[in-house]
Amino acid sequence: MQSIPILDNHIHLDRRGRFLDAVRDFVNSGGTHIVLVSKPSWTIGINIIQAEDYKKVFDETLTIAKAVREQGVGVFVVLGVHPAEISKLIEHRPLEEVVDLMKQGLDCAGKYVEKQLAVGLKSGRPHYPVSKEIWDASNHIIEHAMILSRELDCAVQLHTEDTTIRMLHELQDIVKKTGMSPQRVVKHYAPPMIKEFENTGLFPGIISSKHAVEEALQTSARFVMETDYIDDLKRPGAVLGPKTVPKKTKKLIEVYGTEPFYKVHKENPEKIYQIEINL
Repeated sequence: MQSIPILDNHIHLDRRGRFLDAVRDFVNSGGTHIVLVSKPSWTIGINIIQAEDYKKVFDETLTIAKAVREQGVGVFVVLGVHPAEISKLIEHRPLEEVVDLMKQGLDCAGKYVEKQLAVGLKSGRPHYPVSKEIWDASNHIIEHAMILSRELDCAVQLHTEDTTIRMLHELQDIVKKTGMSPQRVVKHYAPPMIKEFENTGLFPGIISSKHAVEEALQTSARFVMETDYIDDLKRPGAVLGPKTVPKKTKKLIEVYGTEPFYKVHKENPEKIYQIEINL
């Protein structure tokens, strides 16, 4: 029997994609738990006109979570508003209105956390060039997400531009300003800059490609692993396939032993999300 759990910290699933076949790939490779993150609204055909429309996105995510649990997988749900929504919404309404709508979307996600249907919120800022106005507005939305997360006592996953020391310090400043616990702020799609993350207190979700995990382990096991699998039939295997985290973990256990991966897959996510992970 497998001695430790194996958790993918950021995975998307889509009922129009490979869906349960992808879950079976994950399980058959040794995966036991996932953090299921809500997909951007437009990728599942939902048009956001008012804040209530985000409920359709979140309810769909919970429907998927239920089906995955029935496959014997532990599922923890993170709900929120993808930062690229700002670029979609601004096509049809003024920026001020868009910011308000996205904040209301996060408030809506917060209701699911209150009901213990989700363990965290998702927010961030665009990972592509935008105007200063949109950039500043996105930072205000991150602030709102962090204040809400602090009040709800939950984690927040951030989708941002590529990680740099400057970016980490900017996020650290927002964390301090909002009073959010940095240990519960996960930078999704992070590189293995473990020391830099330790210095700011933020938590890296290491994108488990090539030698990133091995590089991270040279410093410490203070990270979680993720694929950012998007379950889109037009982009098979993107960003990384569902087998990646379990296969890489099992391979690296042969080199590093189980101890660091017990931290990566059980102790760290338990601290971040205030959850229990058991086999």
